Amino acid sequence: MKRQNQSMITEFILIGFSNLGDLQILLFFVFLLVYLTTLMANTTIMTVICLDRTLHTPMYFFLFVLSCSETCYTLVIVPNMLTNLLSTSPTISDPACAAQLYFFVGLACTNCFLIAVMGYDRYAAICNPLNYTLIVNRATCTQLVLASSFCGFLVSVVVNILVFSVPFCASNRINNFFCDISPVIKLGCTDTNMKEMVIFFLSILVLLVPFVLIFTSYVFIVSTILKISSVEGQRKAFATCASHLTVVIVHYGCASFIYLRPTSLYSSDKDRLVAVTYMVITPLLNPLVYTLRNKEVKTALRRVLSRYSPPKTV
Repeated sequence: MKRQNQSMITEFILIGFSNLGDLQILLFFVFLLVYLTTLMANTTIMTVICLDRTLHTPMYFFLFVLSCSETCYTLVIVPNMLTNLLSTSPTISDPACAAQLYFFVGLACTNCFLIAVMGYDRYAAICNPLNYTLIVNRATCTQLVLASSFCGFLVSVVVNILVFSVPFCASNRINNFFCDISPVIKLGCTDTNMKEMVIFFLSILVLLVPFVLIFTSYVFIVSTILKISSVEGQRKAFATCASHLTVVIVHYGCASFIYLRPTSLYSSDKDRLVAVTYMVITPLLNPLVYTLRNKEVKTALRRVLSRYSPPKTV
């Protein structure tokens, strides 16, 4: 009977926004606006980095890859979420749910590792300026990006196997607006404690370990900056780190709130709000922070716009 019930579940019902009624239409337009702005902002960042040679440095290479990853990350979640907001019965098939979870976890883990790599880049640039080009050369940059992606999607493979090896015979109603780890694994009708412990351990590896490394690198960075005799030099050094620190706090803060807790402490309404921030707002924050707070990017953007804008007619 258990096997029969398990085979009957071929799709899941996403009930994350089902209790909002007419508010779903308003949310649709709000999220659509944010989504289009995110795509435009990340595309702008990537285009400027490609076209302006002054930004062909390791720091902006990593920013380009992060913007690309964030764009793919939103493509996995947001279009389906927008469709579900207009649907009276939002559903997702079992294979589509597994695919969404795979790419979501893979890209999210990759972003965590990339942000840690960007912290290492700032450490090398400020604490070892004379050897910076030797430490963070083109080959090293490529290897760090590939390693981040490989580790991110390796974690995703393990998570997917753990989640979808659970027999779903109790319910097919996912209490979220996409296929996330905790809401899906809670639908299992067998004991999932061991699998949840493994997933929690992986969350520590993905979130806590990189964050500790970033924190350690910034201890050395701040110590080095305070030794700079020039006030202007200190201000410039802090300015190059401010954007990265903002992204670190928001990204790791939201992700830690959701994933560094046992499933038993999962709170649907509160976690959905944080998840919306993590899925929709954070990808928009990255390009805005690096554009508004970074003088080099703003200057490069003006150069690109003046270079490729049509000539004025007299």
